[in-house]
Amino acid sequence: MKLSVAEFRDWNHKCITLLGMSGVGKTRISNMLRSGSWFHYSADYRIGTRYLDEAILDNIKQQAMQVPFLRDLLHSDSIYIHNNITVDHLKPVSTFMGKVGNPELGGLSLTEFKRRQGLHKTAEIAAFNDVPEFIRKAQSIYGYQHFVNDAGGSLCELDDDEVLRVLDEHTLLLYIKASEKDERELIRRAEAAPKPLYYRDAFLDEQLAIYKRDRGLDYVAMIDPDDFVRWVFPRLFYARIPRYDAIAKKYGYVITTDELSQVHSESGFLDLIERAIERRG
Repeated sequence: MKLSVAEFRDWNHKCITLLGMSGVGKTRISNMLRSGSWFHYSADYRIGTRYLDEAILDNIKQQAMQVPFLRDLLHSDSIYIHNNITVDHLKPVSTFMGKVGNPELGGLSLTEFKRRQGLHKTAEIAAFNDVPEFIRKAQSIYGYQHFVNDAGGSLCELDDDEVLRVLDEHTLLLYIKASEKDERELIRRAEAAPKPLYYRDAFLDEQLAIYKRDRGLDYVAMIDPDDFVRWVFPRLFYARIPRYDAIAKKYGYVITTDELSQVHSESGFLDLIERAIERRG
């Protein structure tokens, strides 16, 4: 959605989609706005509670069945397992995605890993297609004036023009571009605490081949899952930058993490968007 500064100011029900890598500040700003008149739509929360809920629970149950004590209780229906996903605690989603590699180190086979990646992609597309309906609900049911879509870091990997069309039609897309300093910090954090990630199929196959060659490994099952995530994250990070740049160029506006770090109020956030609109001309 392209607007002039005047049109943005006069927009009575502002709807913003925040784009960018995990860690650039999307959720911090969304939480800040949520305390006011903004409905916070978390795509990852929607994925976990609506589209992957059963798959996540099945994965947890499968792990529990490996413990005789828990297996007996589950068989007798003496206990039940329930997700406790919140907007601020989304670990069940990432735990379900898992990491590829040696099963003795907690890794998944390539076949199972890709199956889960595919489920996540389908769920993410569905969650973004739900945005227009949640904009309606935010206003008509919950009484919020504005709407912020806290998009997951893998949006740029979906290669789905329809998703971008839907988001562009109903929201203003705002790309949060990491400064060089913040790029280094995001990579440092990822290497210090490697987390499950979403990869495009072609990217994953290419990087696995390079990693196995560099490490002298013959099989995916020989990969240390955490070591692979540490190794691949910088490559994934820099592969995503031109994809986000292309989305912003076609559909939206750009701000930097340095600019966003100075925002501590709704008015400051709106002022920053106006500056981004002016820069775009």
